[in-house]
Amino acid sequence: MPPFRLRTDLGGARRFAVFLAVLPLTLPLSGCATSKMTELRSIPRSPLVERFQLTSRKGPQASPRTQQFLRVNDFDDYRHDPTALLAKIQQVIEDNPSEGHVYAFAELAYIEAEKAKHTDRELALNLYGASALHAYQYLFDDRFRSARNPYDPQFRGACDLYNGALEGGLRLICKDLGLKPDETYRIETASGVWHIRCMVRHSQWRTNDFERFEFVSDYELKGLKNHYQTYGLGVPLIAVRNRHQGEPAAAAYYPEELSFPVTAFLRPLPVGNADRCDASAQHAAVLELHDPLAVSDIGVADLKVPLESDLTTPMAYFLNNPQLNRLATVGLLHPEKLLDLRPTGEQRIMGLYMFQPYEPGKIPVLMVHGLWSSPMTWVEMYNDLRSSAVIRENYQFWFYLYPTAQPFWISAGQLREDLARIREDVDPRRQEPALDQMVLIGHSMGGLVSRLQTIDSRDDFWRLVSDQPFSRLDADPETIAKLEKSLFFQPNPSIRRVVTIGTPHRGSRMSNDLTQWLSHKLIRLPEMLSLTKSSLLRRNKDVIRDDRLLQIKTSVASLAPDSPFFPAMLASYRAPWVRYHNVVGALSEEDWAGYLSQGGDGVVELASAQMDDVVSQIEVPAQHAELHGHPRTILEVKRILLEHLHEIHAGGGLYPVRTAAVDTAPPGQRRAPIPPETWPWPAMPAMPAATLPEPSAN
Repeated sequence: MPPFRLRTDLGGARRFAVFLAVLPLTLPLSGCATSKMTELRSIPRSPLVERFQLTSRKGPQASPRTQQFLRVNDFDDYRHDPTALLAKIQQVIEDNPSEGHVYAFAELAYIEAEKAKHTDRELALNLYGASALHAYQYLFDDRFRSARNPYDPQFRGACDLYNGALEGGLRLICKDLGLKPDETYRIETASGVWHIRCMVRHSQWRTNDFERFEFVSDYELKGLKNHYQTYGLGVPLIAVRNRHQGEPAAAAYYPEELSFPVTAFLRPLPVGNADRCDASAQHAAVLELHDPLAVSDIGVADLKVPLESDLTTPMAYFLNNPQLNRLATVGLLHPEKLLDLRPTGEQRIMGLYMFQPYEPGKIPVLMVHGLWSSPMTWVEMYNDLRSSAVIRENYQFWFYLYPTAQPFWISAGQLREDLARIREDVDPRRQEPALDQMVLIGHSMGGLVSRLQTIDSRDDFWRLVSDQPFSRLDADPETIAKLEKSLFFQPNPSIRRVVTIGTPHRGSRMSNDLTQWLSHKLIRLPEMLSLTKSSLLRRNKDVIRDDRLLQIKTSVASLAPDSPFFPAMLASYRAPWVRYHNVVGALSEEDWAGYLSQGGDGVVELASAQMDDVVSQIEVPAQHAELHGHPRTILEVKRILLEHLHEIHAGGGLYPVRTAAVDTAPPGQRRAPIPPETWPWPAMPAMPAATLPEPSAN
């Protein structure tokens, strides 16, 4: 929606004065997240920093229990020679296996690695590896099963040592050698030579998809309200994707420099195991790279072990790109930069995007932003929804980027083409039923773009322009195609639900004479985006009865309450297989924003936002730009997605694909609604209200 918050009933001078007064306040109302998402920490976050005084002037210090171990075994004389000291402790472990002895080795190896990492990196890598492997032994060696006490602080200390030592070793590998899947790394410990093979586990990402790794512990999260992480074993990493030959078709929808979460886990292999990397090595282990979006725990020594993970920081790292923050303004003021209109022949930026690999069997949830916005506006909702294991396991999230300068019906026509294109790319044989259960979520103007995907407009929009058949129009093929795409809509049979949030279903009075004048001054649409040219009007004087709709050239003007498009859109036939849900921003009229929008969200009036053809509608006390990130809105969307799953299962699973066309009549000749019995999809079965899931933050 327009960021200008003016009432059309204000007088000229007073109206302009109010505009100047509120302009600084309205700039944040674009709905685009512009704050910095991450910042580098001065010291990586680790519980071992304070425990071992890693930053003190005296240098790292062993714990009191480990110092006691050294005194009891008369090892104080070996402190100056860490290699000899660890060899002595290893001998004690072999002669008298004990979880306490193993822990002492792991702790001292880690401390010595910290001391050596700046002067002898090879030694430090060996010591980090030895520490992680001995911490693993403490936690999982069957000989210590009865002696391990999970209530002993040393048990949690062993977990932290495992994670900290593994991270220390990975940092050296990333800096000196480069961490790469399918590569083998060699370390030497007091117990012998180890060969460690890096392998991808439980992930839709492929070996060639990994370009480089960053460490979650290096970054402090900014700009997001909620931080989703789990605690367990492993090192949370930020993997940055690499483009390569032989990519799947869906890779065309991954943005550049996409980053995603990974957890690294080091698993020693039994002697003689068939998975050993090198039979000549004394010991072997696998460095497993797990996708925490796909798996939350793994099996180790007959135990279910939770993985340490961070789902939010890798996403924030990607979104920290300043170019992404500029998309909203570019899409409004420089739409040609999002389109394939540049003389350099570069690929267009607008279109559908995926932030995760395409997964057959998962239902797409497409998020469509509003005016002066971009997919960045969805980060709060996406972050919260993705934290739910049930939603994560059943849905995949897609995002749509489009130039918000143009009238919303033009964007809707482009989205229709982009949805057809992605289906052809990822499922050309139309054998994937999950793609026919799609959910669209639209904020503000994005809600209008979304709803237009589900209506049969017949020739209602064309009738706003002419009483003659569309075939009578005299124009070049390009103009004919452009008008047809923007004025004739058929319902997409793959879309089952539409959620609109703060949507001006009847326009917004924020689109008034002043804001439209400003938009015409600020927005310069490329000529090819305009629906009309003077030559078109001259050549079709007998065909075009009313050119008001064709003369609307900007998105701000298209949202005017007196636009002829809204009555025709509201009267259009909706596909009976689609269920609509609506979230309305409702502020008290005692609040200045609520007063200006007559109880609405400050931009969209309450009467315009409400709809009566929906199966659910809630009011949320939030301003327009904050509405889709409000906890109550996100809980409602989560409830709707869970309801969608329940109703699919109640109906016997995903509906099969049918190829019957909705309507094949030429544009301008659709004079009656399509009979319900010819719709290609059955209506979804009703779900008893008592069985619907309750909104939950978990």
